[in-house]
Amino acid sequence: MVEFFTTTNLGIALLVLGQCLLLVVPLLVALAFLMYADRKVWAAVQMRKGPNVVGAFGLLQSFADFIKYIVKEVVIPAGSDKVVFLLAPMISFVLAMIAWAVVPFNDGWVISDLNVAILYILAISSLEVYGVIMGGWASNSKYAFLGSLRSAAQMISYEVSIGLIIIGVILSTGSLNLSDIVQAQEGRYGLFSWYWLPHLPMVVLFFVSALAETNRPPFDLPEAESELVAGYQVEYSATPFLLFMIGELTAVVLMCALTTLLFFGGWLSPVPGLPDGFLWMVGKMTLVFFMFAMVKAIVPRYRYDQLMRLGWKVFLPMSLIWVVLVAFAAHFELFGGAYARWAIGG
Repeated sequence: MVEFFTTTNLGIALLVLGQCLLLVVPLLVALAFLMYADRKVWAAVQMRKGPNVVGAFGLLQSFADFIKYIVKEVVIPAGSDKVVFLLAPMISFVLAMIAWAVVPFNDGWVISDLNVAILYILAISSLEVYGVIMGGWASNSKYAFLGSLRSAAQMISYEVSIGLIIIGVILSTGSLNLSDIVQAQEGRYGLFSWYWLPHLPMVVLFFVSALAETNRPPFDLPEAESELVAGYQVEYSATPFLLFMIGELTAVVLMCALTTLLFFGGWLSPVPGLPDGFLWMVGKMTLVFFMFAMVKAIVPRYRYDQLMRLGWKVFLPMSLIWVVLVAFAAHFELFGGAYARWAIGG
């Protein structure tokens, strides 16, 4: 049986399919409860109850919404390009999902342990812009098109700062592999050995850039209701809209996972002596997602010119200067080798 799954083409295909299902199904279920948590946090800040009818404490509200979108009629505008109109949400959903192929949840718990995992994720996130642009253009609506152009400019702008911040981590690790980045953070000091401490200024920049990259408040300018009705999604309903929504939320959770892997030790235990494991990874991701939800609830929306100015005039030069400083500190192994884990081995 083992030989069948390791030597035959059919066995390998079935094994990969099983691994994909083992990742995608729990991820989709988790998204439902994360959406519920997001709405509950927002409601609590505004002193409301939030979802509380469907299921115990409203826990099944996301599943009820899912069924509602599935059974509704798909309305396609008469003047739209129907092929591109339907292709756009599918692209957003598929690209958001396949990015998870290189994300490790524990030592060895990854579908594809690529040596260039960081480049893979950056490439996929760059392609996600096309789904947004296609959706806005194919709708044949000036409001949807303006929303898609805003989103494209915003995502491209903050991808630059995210890329430069990640380069600092790569310089410290000497590897583009996410598992290697986590293992480089293992040390005798527990959570104080993780990269959040030596790269502390960039943790804040990465978090804010992740908000802008995923169109989350306060940077949800493509969906500003007062100006653009609902942005590039305005003409979408039923299942196509659901695919856009799942793709966007999946990208948010992916950013939570990247924040955990790059700066907070991934599956490593924060206390020396306690066993590492999958639960640490999930717990850290949940905590980062809570921060995303709190920002959505308490921070007012930026103007578009403020958003672009922040990305190009503040984040870009700061992250570029940080890359130079980290390269200098890593080369000369300053600060006890905190920036040169590749040289000291952890």
